[in-house]
Amino acid sequence: MSQPQGANALKPVYESIVAACEQDLDRHGDNYLGVGWTKSQAHADRRYRIMLELVRRPFDGRATLLDVGCGASHLLAYMQANGVNDIEYSGLDLSAKFLALSKGKFPTVSYYHADLLDSRTQLPMFDYAVLNGLFNYKGASSHDDMWTYMRAFLRRVAPLVRLGFAFNVMTKYLDWERDDLFHLPLDTIAAFLNDEVGRSFIIRHDYGLFEYTVYAYKDGLFPEPQTPTGQI
Repeated sequence: MSQPQGANALKPVYESIVAACEQDLDRHGDNYLGVGWTKSQAHADRRYRIMLELVRRPFDGRATLLDVGCGASHLLAYMQANGVNDIEYSGLDLSAKFLALSKGKFPTVSYYHADLLDSRTQLPMFDYAVLNGLFNYKGASSHDDMWTYMRAFLRRVAPLVRLGFAFNVMTKYLDWERDDLFHLPLDTIAAFLNDEVGRSFIIRHDYGLFEYTVYAYKDGLFPEPQTPTGQI
């Protein structure tokens, strides 16, 4: 069976991203530099914290979470180091090299070697999904091609989750922009989510990095916050 045409059209975009990530791993090894983060381990840990704040508590049992583009499973390592034991972690990646590394470190974890843009790919449902760093780097791809890829990817992720998903992207509120990074206006992603995913989303632009994180929740699944008596 041949690959669906839509996925084939986007392959140059996401295969170049995977290749760049694998080059980082070969160059730097199993650390924050090896998964494409350039500043510090503290900045990488801040991203993991922000991603996990997608999960709303309390809930019964353990929430299930899919780390899309899990790389070396540093999010799971962060969870274990910080006592986050009420979330059941699974990982997904297109890179066999990264999955082999992750499975070697965490042999009991469920991992998926899958291309989400292939319509034949089938996965179980999860409560939440996080997409950390998937849309920050575009390399030599054009802005328009990266935006097409991002929208196609989010359309595939949304049906996989029961409650919500999180992703980050480079901000436009900077003194300068790098040509190899993907800077997306806030109103552009807000309009896309409103039109195609739902109105229940939060944009986090408050954690001090040159990016923002979006939490997209399924409409109607969470109660409205209660207003204290006597206040508007």
